Amino acid sequence: MDNDISFFVYGRYALFSDPVTRVGGEKCSYHIPTYEALKGIAKSIYWKPAFIWLIDAVRVLKPIRTQTKGVKPLRYGAGGSDLSLYSYLSNVAYEVRAHFEWNEYRPELANDRVDGKHYEIARRMLERGGRQDIFLGTRDCQGYVQPSRFGEHAFEYDPPPELAFGLMFHGFDYPDETGENELRARFWRPVMRRGSWSFPGRRTAQSASPYGPCRRNASLRATIIAVCRRRPCYELVSKTVRHL
Repeated sequence: MDNDISFFVYGRYALFSDPVTRVGGEKCSYHIPTYEALKGIAKSIYWKPAFIWLIDAVRVLKPIRTQTKGVKPLRYGAGGSDLSLYSYLSNVAYEVRAHFEWNEYRPELANDRVDGKHYEIARRMLERGGRQDIFLGTRDCQGYVQPSRFGEHAFEYDPPPELAFGLMFHGFDYPDETGENELRARFWRPVMRRGSWSFPGRRTAQSASPYGPCRRNASLRATIIAVCRRRPCYELVSKTVRHL
């Protein structure tokens, strides 16, 4: 069946925030979008609980530039506002290729698994800019999508042969997508080659993940330490989050 789409997404700012840098109330964006953020964009174009969006590949079309802005977020519980510095990505554009698969853990929706139906709706919604608002990591960063053939846009810079980004948040394994009664957080080490990279398959990523489960009620501090305990960066991360 036809189940894949390609789209061009762009915006003035993006904020794919690193959870480690948010402990002090300030946010700093990763240099590239996370899998979960791109999955959210695909779901904003069109989504139904009968299927799951899977991101296949991404191309970074514009140079990676950051911009720091002063913001005044609300101080919850204390009243008033505070002053924080957020580091955004500036003037971003990406090409994304994605496809969907039926959610086998929702058997009550089996009658909605109609070949061609969801693909045609997704294609029409993409032509109209998405069914819901498009955000680039956070609601502060408005994005825009349009249909595209993956690889048709030229790079606006000279992409390096290879660029590694270290340990990054990948996404969540939700209970209704895995059939297990726990929420898992995935981390990985992406490497961009010639301006693009591919994501591992969903089942491969889950079975190969060495980081273990992230329980629903676990705190952010416990989650990050549990994730990084087996990695060389544990000492640095544990020091960063000790005040949570």
